[in-house]
Amino acid sequence: MANTYTQIYIHIVFAIQNREASINLKWETELYKYITGIVQNKNQKMIAINGAEDHIHLLIGMKPDCCLSDLVREIKKSSTRFVEEQKFCGYKFRWQEGFGAFSYSHSQLGNVVKYIQKQKEHHQKQTFMNEYLSFLELFDIEFKEQYILGW
Repeated sequence: MANTYTQIYIHIVFAIQNREASINLKWETELYKYITGIVQNKNQKMIAINGAEDHIHLLIGMKPDCCLSDLVREIKKSSTRFVEEQKFCGYKFRWQEGFGAFSYSHSQLGNVVKYIQKQKEHHQKQTFMNEYLSFLELFDIEFKEQYILGW
């Protein structure tokens, strides 16, 4: 798209089905590299990726011709297949339906990257559910609690 100039940063959060503690430290780096490859193959920019045993955070620089829902669907589908093919889990690995997506300005990126990098420390003090609900409230997103990632 000639003469189109954008700066779009999206923080994406999604959980494992039933919030099972499935992401193991032994293979999470491989999973994150694989997901980064998916994002890059879709011509988007991975800025930060990290998570905890039961969920993941991505900070992506997006181009305006990318459909966020399609990108997340592809990340989930392909990474699920990758985890199963690598036999990382002893049971069927699945991401939960839905995701959270939150936009940030360029000036906020440093803080968001630090937040994502410190996920394991962060979740020693706060549950994923409390974290997710705080994002929805902070961004003034209306929600019905019974539909929040299947809770």
